Amino acid sequence: IVHEEAGEDIMHLSGAEEGDVYKSVFGIFRSRSIWLITNLFATIMASTVVKGFQDIIAEISVLAVLMPIVASMGGTTGNQTLAVAVRALGTKELTASNTLRTVGKEFMVGVVNGLLFACLIGIITWIMFPTQHELSLIIAIAMLCNLSLASLAGILIPLTLHKLKIDPAIASGVFLIALTDSGGYFIFLGLAKLILF
Repeated sequence: IVHEEAGEDIMHLSGAEEGDVYKSVFGIFRSRSIWLITNLFATIMASTVVKGFQDIIAEISVLAVLMPIVASMGGTTGNQTLAVAVRALGTKELTASNTLRTVGKEFMVGVVNGLLFACLIGIITWIMFPTQHELSLIIAIAMLCNLSLASLAGILIPLTLHKLKIDPAIASGVFLIALTDSGGYFIFLGLAKLILF
């Protein structure tokens, strides 16, 4: 039963459902399109954040090259935490007694990952753009912040949805993507505006 529940949760994380193989095209379309529409609005929100900084992107076009890195790494980090949290909720390993400790632990994993990848991307950016040293600092700070926040969101979103009696396996991914993309762009471009202008 535990394995079946975990398998079902994994299917839900991708927006799919068990038994999709046997459903009609319209049935599959209906169950998946709801979350794709929600995702569309999440990506529009992220685009709106970018639009707010279009003047500095136009002035320093290299920002457009670097900003997807921060958002993508945040999304991946958040998804790792999300998978652990959804599975732990499904198997009843995450309980009221260990929730606070688990949230703290996942956040610290995000901070440690953030420090590691901040250093790596800082060095890589320094090598790629040797005449623009400030970019290394900007992307390193943005990476640390976004990975830390993504880990926190990856655990808090499913916990909140679970508390609201909404299946976290189905709904968490969309909210996480909205947060990590919009947050990643805002942190990176906001820092760029603060430091470069």
